Amino acid sequence: MTAGLLLMLFISLSVGSSDISVADALNNPTALRILLYVRLPRAVAAVFAGAALSVSGVIIQTVLGNPIAGPSIIGVNSGAGFFALLAAAILPTLPSLVPTFAFTGALLAGLIIFVLASKTGAGKLTVVLAGVAINSILTAGTDTLTVLDTDLVYAKTSFMIGGFSGVSFAKMTPALVYIFIGIAVAIIFSGKLNLLLLGENTAKTLGMNVSAVRFFYLCIASLLAGSAVSFSGLLSFVGLLIPHISRRLVGTDNKILLPFCALFGGVFVLFCDTVCRVIFAPFELPVGIVMSLLGGPFFLFLLMRRKENRLW
Repeated sequence: MTAGLLLMLFISLSVGSSDISVADALNNPTALRILLYVRLPRAVAAVFAGAALSVSGVIIQTVLGNPIAGPSIIGVNSGAGFFALLAAAILPTLPSLVPTFAFTGALLAGLIIFVLASKTGAGKLTVVLAGVAINSILTAGTDTLTVLDTDLVYAKTSFMIGGFSGVSFAKMTPALVYIFIGIAVAIIFSGKLNLLLLGENTAKTLGMNVSAVRFFYLCIASLLAGSAVSFSGLLSFVGLLIPHISRRLVGTDNKILLPFCALFGGVFVLFCDTVCRVIFAPFELPVGIVMSLLGGPFFLFLLMRRKENRLW
């Protein structure tokens, strides 16, 4: 998978709406600037967003014990998006705070679902329906922000679809640091997630403070999703589709699954973004559209092939 990521990075840097290759950049200053300040930041953003959302999806599904949960399904992404737009509205001169606001929004949305699932014994479908309700409320919030501040109209449209057009290292560096730390922490303590797979009673018997571990990992999942949303917008399907495919390929051991999902998610989103840039060149499609077109039917196929209602 690492080789696939490197190959996809090379392809992404070599193609685009303009006919410029990596070889051209070595001899042409203008081509070099396009490579360094347009294509490279976009490729890095796609890889980190895909990795963050994929790992966040694995964690949320494990913490909630729900195979159809994901950051875009239960409202975590919407919470991050709403607070990111709120930061842009009230603190337009401090873009470095956007990831922090996005993390806060993602965490609040995740906590609502966590409390619902743990305190009321809500079933899998109830959790998803609650996520739909939270998404609706937060969407109304973003609509309100755009009505009160018309300068946010374009930002809201970009956020709802998801994409990497115009992204820069200066804009996303704080988020990339959070994502790197979040994925590293999740992998280091992946053994705790494996214990959760054994069931709550078994984990308690082995000495685990289940509530504390779930809350800790919910914070990590929110940090990852919020950081990704802060520069990529509301990308759908990544945190839901990639964990399903990865479990079929490498199994359920989170010590292997989490790093594999990070790489696979990065490759998947980078592939989708590259397709967006070249399929109708010189015009571009928002990456969220292509990801939905690819991810939606394939995920439905996976659902139809499942013979039981349990993921693990």
